[in-house]
Amino acid sequence: MLSIICRFTRNHGFMKYLKNTSWLFVEKLFRVIVGLLVSFWVVRYLGPEKFGLLSYAQSFVGLFIAISTLGLDGIVVRELVKDEGKRDAIVGTAFILKLLGSFGVLFVLAISFYFTSNDTYTNSLMMVIASATIFQSFNVIDFYFQSQVLSRFIVFVNIISLLFSSVVKIILIINEAPLIAFAYVIVFDSIVMAIGFVYIYIKSSLSIKKWKYDKFLAVALLKDSWPLVFGTIAASIYMQIDQVMIKEIMDSTAVGYYAVSSRLSEVWLFITVLITKSLLPLIINAKKQSETLFLYRMQYLYNLLVKIAFFISVLISFFAQDIVVILFGEQYLQSVPILIIYVWSIVFVYISNASTSYFLAENMQFHASLRLVFGAVINIALNMMWIKSYGLNGAAYSTLCSYAFSSYFYNILFRSTYENFKMQTKSIINIFNVFSYKQILQIR
Repeated sequence: MLSIICRFTRNHGFMKYLKNTSWLFVEKLFRVIVGLLVSFWVVRYLGPEKFGLLSYAQSFVGLFIAISTLGLDGIVVRELVKDEGKRDAIVGTAFILKLLGSFGVLFVLAISFYFTSNDTYTNSLMMVIASATIFQSFNVIDFYFQSQVLSRFIVFVNIISLLFSSVVKIILIINEAPLIAFAYVIVFDSIVMAIGFVYIYIKSSLSIKKWKYDKFLAVALLKDSWPLVFGTIAASIYMQIDQVMIKEIMDSTAVGYYAVSSRLSEVWLFITVLITKSLLPLIINAKKQSETLFLYRMQYLYNLLVKIAFFISVLISFFAQDIVVILFGEQYLQSVPILIIYVWSIVFVYISNASTSYFLAENMQFHASLRLVFGAVINIALNMMWIKSYGLNGAAYSTLCSYAFSSYFYNILFRSTYENFKMQTKSIINIFNVFSYKQILQIR
């Protein structure tokens, strides 16, 4: 994978993107090896019922996370790439907006408790988990380093944070800690990352004291991001609603079985996040240079991601039972058939992530959000019908169908997104074609 990106970036004079990708790859690989091993241990320790309750709490909070992000993430990176001179105003304004959004999450979450049948303990789990969003406001520092293609600094913070939280989780398991302790670890992890972000920002001869809030800039950022807010809410709904509805229709143990399948599938998302984040500035710059170069790079991105996703899906489908038993034990065997269905959603999630780069570069935030709204509606509707009829397999099928529509079939509905649909279709048709370096390098 890195060799392909290497040739691509070197040919276009973007070697710094290769270095950026290499640092991200190291961090993500470390997170997969260390973080997941500890996470699997936690899942084994808690068992299906307790793990299901923790997953339900995280999913319920996840429904409101979009309020804290305000759809600003990609917008802030884009603006920093365009005009670094406004760094302090952009970063400072985004920080205040995200901080206000995090308090909004806590407020809305507290109100939602009156409309659920959850007990006090479950509500406590949710409030603890949601409080982590306050410290996640410092992620704006990450956006700055992304715009400068300096991911090595963020890598150090992520690795240190992961090590701290992993050690804490191991200590909790050894001491047979209660479930709520693992919710506090989520907050602890956010605090460590916030401290790390501030530290590297200062060590880079930058000052947080120079951050300033610009109300006119805030309005401009929100004007561009508001469609993404609804899209992010919709994305949160159709990514989290499965487990929420399973808990309401079935029980927390069923959520545990389903959550194992979703985690084994979603763990591979680090690859698409790694590639799309690293190449987003490259895509935006291509748009500035020429439409031909922009479309070429987008097609390359789709081709690369679809091939990777297809390979992962086939591999996991064949070895699903062995993977579940080895990692989580026979107590999670009921997760196997769910995993075989759910894992194919990876293909469409990878396509969706690539589409985000396309919509940002084309300033089509409206479509980026509307497609997710449609996906959320489809997912909820199918869940209502299929969970009752087909149980957990029905929930997996509803997720697969909703992802397929929102990331792919949606683009055929509008003339402005049809070019995106054609590129996606070409990448799917060419799944079995081997990359030709001559084709990759032909546009200079």
